[in-house]
Amino acid sequence: MPWEVSSGRGVWLCGPTVCDSGTPHNSLVAACDGSCHSGGMFQTGMDVLLDERVDLLKGRRVGLLAHPASVNRLDVHSALLLRDCKEVALTGLYGPEHGYYGHGGAGEAVRDECHPSWHIPIHSLYGETRRPVPEMFEPVDVIVSDLQDLGVRCYTYVSTLRLLLEAAAENGVAVVVTDRPVPLPETVDGPLPDPAFESFVANIPAPLVYGMTPGETARWLVRRLDLDLDLEVVPMRGYQRDPVRRAGWPEWIPPSPAIRNWESARCYPITVCAEALTALDCRRKTREAFQVLTVHGVNAEAWCERLCAAELPGVHFEPYYDAEQPGRGGIRIRVTRAQTIQPVRTAVVLLRFLGDVMGDTALWEHEGTREDFFDQLMGTDRIRRGLQSGASVEEIMAEWKSGQEAFRDERSEALLYEPERA
Repeated sequence: MPWEVSSGRGVWLCGPTVCDSGTPHNSLVAACDGSCHSGGMFQTGMDVLLDERVDLLKGRRVGLLAHPASVNRLDVHSALLLRDCKEVALTGLYGPEHGYYGHGGAGEAVRDECHPSWHIPIHSLYGETRRPVPEMFEPVDVIVSDLQDLGVRCYTYVSTLRLLLEAAAENGVAVVVTDRPVPLPETVDGPLPDPAFESFVANIPAPLVYGMTPGETARWLVRRLDLDLDLEVVPMRGYQRDPVRRAGWPEWIPPSPAIRNWESARCYPITVCAEALTALDCRRKTREAFQVLTVHGVNAEAWCERLCAAELPGVHFEPYYDAEQPGRGGIRIRVTRAQTIQPVRTAVVLLRFLGDVMGDTALWEHEGTREDFFDQLMGTDRIRRGLQSGASVEEIMAEWKSGQEAFRDERSEALLYEPERA
């Protein structure tokens, strides 16, 4: 039986609200008037859509881009919410990397299929094609995108969102993006991507960590790419730019297999480099994924001492030893104040230490290392080349400054939510 039927996590409802004022949120015109930032019961964008903006779906054939984490605060999946709403005709489903059901592995192609109970197509946007083709739009007039994302450029759901927006504009299909929290909503860090290193993990012109919710990202992309698109973003209610999970938010369901909890999501941009550097182990298949790094022959205490001495904002480090792999020393990363964290700077500092104690050969030429993939993840080869040439962290970061400042100005026009109040 499909997971959305068998989960049994909550009551099947069509949920709550947008703004107390009832102000519609046209993504290309205006942000909320402020009343949806004032606290109160948290509601996902999907809850808000079905309670106050269902007019966006009436009389139209509706598609849904979703994955297992697409649940509301009562842990009911968005496909069920749409299916059970009498005013909605759900006629198509779409899945990103890992698939609509979340069964695919990292980088594994997912095939199209038919929903076994509802007999509607499930189109894979991570299979034979990653850009929706015209045939995929045949059963729908509007697509609702309801993905839990991380706000990190190399996490591929943002690439799927971009390609969906572009293809929908080309095919005259409307898009509604229902919003969700991201782990680092105030953080902008890392370089803008070099077009020479564009790939599916570097497919938007933003820093590696760009600090926008999915709805804000859609607003920004439509402006940035100058898309002629019927786009509506439905904001959350009772939300500020809060990096701390709050009571009443939806249960954390892994949006991808390795991001099993909020802490892994917050540490992901610090340690994602381990995906390309085989000398490093980020414990990907455990609940500690991306929160720890281990390396053979490295002294955990010395590594922690060096990192703590760097006084990196928003993080603390503890020695870590992998009981399953004796001889590997490591660190555990604790996010202490996510509002101030600089994940990419932190990653560069920890890689600088490893290069110093291991030697560049041991780090960068370890069997199976993919320098090309590291460059794709970072969106540039300048971080790797700077580390290999002995450049200081400050010299490497100096190249990011002007691009980050320009992006912050550009991003500000797309933001929907006020910062967390102290």
